[in-house]
Amino acid sequence: MAILESSQPSIPKAWRWPGIGNTFAMARDPARFFVDCYRRHGPVFRIALMGRTHTVLAGAEAANFMATREGRESLRSREFWQGLVDEFAATRTLPGEDGQMHARLRDVMKRGYSRTALSGRFGELIAITDSAIARDWTPGARVPTVQAMQYMVTEQLGRILTGVAPLEYVRAIRTTIKYILNVLVTRQRPWFYLLSPGYRRAKARMRELGETLVNRQGDAENTGGILVSDIMQAHAAEPELIPRQDLGLTLMGPYIAGLDTVANTTAACLYLVLKHPEVLARIQAETDRYFAEGIGAEEDVFQRLPATHAAIQEAMRLYPIAVAQMRTAARPFTFGGHRIAAGEMLFVATSVPHFLEEHYPEPERFDIDRFSRERAEHLKSGVYSPYGRGPHTCLGKSLAEVQMLLTMARLFHRLDLSLVRRDYVLKTKTAPTPGPAMSFKVRVNGLRNPAA
Repeated sequence: MAILESSQPSIPKAWRWPGIGNTFAMARDPARFFVDCYRRHGPVFRIALMGRTHTVLAGAEAANFMATREGRESLRSREFWQGLVDEFAATRTLPGEDGQMHARLRDVMKRGYSRTALSGRFGELIAITDSAIARDWTPGARVPTVQAMQYMVTEQLGRILTGVAPLEYVRAIRTTIKYILNVLVTRQRPWFYLLSPGYRRAKARMRELGETLVNRQGDAENTGGILVSDIMQAHAAEPELIPRQDLGLTLMGPYIAGLDTVANTTAACLYLVLKHPEVLARIQAETDRYFAEGIGAEEDVFQRLPATHAAIQEAMRLYPIAVAQMRTAARPFTFGGHRIAAGEMLFVATSVPHFLEEHYPEPERFDIDRFSRERAEHLKSGVYSPYGRGPHTCLGKSLAEVQMLLTMARLFHRLDLSLVRRDYVLKTKTAPTPGPAMSFKVRVNGLRNPAA
């Protein structure tokens, strides 16, 4: 075995600054950083963050590996998410479990996080969107887009999935997620950041929200959806699977998973469409037709709104939320000609193919026709991973697809929007998740269509 390992080439190291390693490059633009390293070093390389060395598996090779049996058995998630569990005095969380336990928890929640949760509720989702438009998108306003989308998404997910729209907790949720991801998950910030009074107040507010969600389950007027019902039934039937101390964190799952991710994607989509008037015209035409004809059969929504759907898909390609997944090597394995040792801390950079010419001609260009049936560039193996890969692929992706599609369709149908400046170039952030900067604004020039 020693002879075999010594005959293998050493894993290349990305160039790093003395003392700080690759921390700044990762903080500035992680997607671009991983692409540059992949082009220089291939599908396996090492980076340094806050004094720790991480191995990176990248490209379509990594995306395809995660879907194999060897990939499932060689990678685990628990270590990276244990800090979140400990911060809330819980015992486990869905992203932090692997193997059979992860599969059991996923089975409990898959119905509530699926498109089924929206069945028969399209009209309700549209009404919630209209309410948010009336509140935050008034004619003449310059709307802070990410923030407005966060409030809209929280209200949508809250009312439909949990029966509670905790808008007063949005800031606390976002602050808590930012600190936990940066310090305990990606480990790009030192531990003492968790001593910040702002973080401690935000975490206390989230604990309060969790308890509120748990306590209201005994309320006869509770209108929680499928997700809440399935979680509470599983807790009653198998308290060891979802113990009482885990209920608050579990019921807050839609806000933790959806607030920043959906808000960032929809804000990026707004920017890209408004930057391209020819795409905006296509979307306005099809959304006006969709709402004029009525919702009709829910299963037809993607066929009736193809340009809007493609614009969202292209936004997720150009501004991926799941830039990389953090994993630990559960056992020794070989990838890309290199031996990975058990216990190594890994980033699996599945978004790298999004920016490679061999998969997407002119990859920096916004082109919604990439997703047409004739071109279907995204269907090549391993090249499109907006929701991650492997056993931990985003559980709510089918729900999010419908939520984002109806939300964007309603915004473009109802509002006459434009960038504040035609030559504006989107500024981005990386924390708590990659996406448009909080400073990004759009102008509401007026109403195109009433809310009827």
